[in-house]
Amino acid sequence: MTTARIRDFINTRRPEGPCLVVDLDVVRDNFQAFRHAMPDSAIYYAVKANPAPEILSLLAAHGSSFDCASVAEIQMALDAGATADRISFGNTIKKERDVARAHALGVDLFAVDSHEEVEKISRAAPGAKVFCRVLTDGEGAEWPLSRKFGCVPQMAVDVLVYAHQLGLESYGVSFHVGSQMTKLDAWDAALADAKRVFGSLAKQGIHLKMVNMGGGFPTKYLRDVPSAEAYGKAIFAALRKHFGNNLPKTIIEPGRGMVGNAGVIKAEVVLISKKSDNDDARWVFLDIGKFGGLAETMDEAIRYPIRTERDGDAMEPCIIAGPTCDSADVLYEKNLYPLPISLSIGDEVLIEGTGAYTTTYSAVAFNGFEPLKAYVI
Repeated sequence: MTTARIRDFINTRRPEGPCLVVDLDVVRDNFQAFRHAMPDSAIYYAVKANPAPEILSLLAAHGSSFDCASVAEIQMALDAGATADRISFGNTIKKERDVARAHALGVDLFAVDSHEEVEKISRAAPGAKVFCRVLTDGEGAEWPLSRKFGCVPQMAVDVLVYAHQLGLESYGVSFHVGSQMTKLDAWDAALADAKRVFGSLAKQGIHLKMVNMGGGFPTKYLRDVPSAEAYGKAIFAALRKHFGNNLPKTIIEPGRGMVGNAGVIKAEVVLISKKSDNDDARWVFLDIGKFGGLAETMDEAIRYPIRTERDGDAMEPCIIAGPTCDSADVLYEKNLYPLPISLSIGDEVLIEGTGAYTTTYSAVAFNGFEPLKAYVI
């Protein structure tokens, strides 16, 4: 939602062009909500969601750890005040020289999902801790994850045995139930798989210590979502169900759930038109689209709340598109989006819930448009 602080910033500063405004007070509240909901789990913020230095510094000061996908993100977390022991190199696809660089910076926790990745880490970061990512089906996620990451549980067992044989510390398993997961029980089956991996390795004398339960925690778009507390209760119940009293260390990796609702994009209506006199739906073109940071509208997966000054007027379904000369730059066409009939060219709109996965998805200069500007207040 648009906080009073964000609205005041936009009204007084009048920033030019499309821009994202993030309210740090909301990020802080979200962090505290996760800490309260899951007090026994370490919070590793997914830096890729929004790596703004102000966000990283705030979270580091509050004791957050960080899930990083690259050496650049690791350096960002360190620059924000995190120590290397609070950083996980969570990408399962890493160049060997990047593993070596991360290890030289003090990072000792690495994700794997294959024998080949284990071999790289054994050479570039000897003795490091590794956790193996297990595939999940992602059912119930609005932005599901494909089979690109993870392996089946039996292969995870083999990968972790191999890591042990190569002198690494086989530390645990991870999974990701899918981004914007709205099913509270989504973690249950994944934790059952994790327990089976723990059990198989224990029989071979390898005792895992940690389950990385990934992200997936949603932010509110057009539909209400469960609270962090509701997820915490459901996840803890599933942990007790599968691990009994012998609970492992646990990690969560909120990204969208940490910063999504903290940000609002200010945009402008560039054109409103029809393609024929018989068209039922108007086309509303904004000065931001898929290539300006709204990539998650791909397949209309994420439907952002769009607010206007005319929301009290009569509404009609519209097609919404971005400004670029690319026919893929259409946000909502299969499922038309209701906007005020009185909406006019030059009107300002606010796109809510855009604090995550927008600035980092923005193209550098496609069609000559500048990358999405961001202000953190």
